[in-house]
Amino acid sequence: MPKVLFVISAADRWTLNDGEIHPSGYWAEEVAVPHRIFSEAGWDITLATPGGKAPTLDRLSLGISGGLPWKRRDVKQYLDSIDNALAHPVALDTVDPDAFDVVFYPGGHGPMEDLAYDATSGALLTERLASGKPLALLCHAPAAILAATPPDGNSPFAGYRMTGLSNREELLNRFAKKAPWLLEDKLKETGVEYSKGLLPLRPHVVVDRNLYTGQNPQSSEKLAQRLLADVGASA
Repeated sequence: MPKVLFVISAADRWTLNDGEIHPSGYWAEEVAVPHRIFSEAGWDITLATPGGKAPTLDRLSLGISGGLPWKRRDVKQYLDSIDNALAHPVALDTVDPDAFDVVFYPGGHGPMEDLAYDATSGALLTERLASGKPLALLCHAPAAILAATPPDGNSPFAGYRMTGLSNREELLNRFAKKAPWLLEDKLKETGVEYSKGLLPLRPHVVVDRNLYTGQNPQSSEKLAQRLLADVGASA
């Protein structure tokens, strides 16, 4: 049975450049859809956060920004069904990533607040990338690679092809005009070969060696299915 580690942000906010606190957390679809796909495939799933703190759901992800009503309803129902697991994640600094077949980071604005600066997560990402085992980052979650950059500034992710939420997609949020930084810009500065789909808010997945990335919430299913196919084929 394949084992997957979900690394979820523990942040409940995104601090904007004028000091405003924007309530945030993880994006509903990005946890619910991959979790359901892996669970239905019989995978063993462990949830982890910095400090073992229960993650906060970004309420916007269950509003109109989360898609059509039927989709939001299905996502909420699934999250409710795994509420106990979400309420009791393990602490990130206690897990051994080598024990997992897949390490998966869902997004939301939360990672922009905590995982982008979390040394434990940064070390995990560095080791995981070097291991050759599947590592997946979705939407805003690629912000976590910023914490993997050593003091010399040479990111282990430099030269990898990857995606993440585009500037155009981010700026669809009115509050994003006050963002301290935009993910697409930071990824390019890190030296990755950033790519995005031709149209915003459409599924776009990039795979480079053992690194799997999805551009936006709409990429959740496609990313999870690609992992399912690849890991299943190698099992």
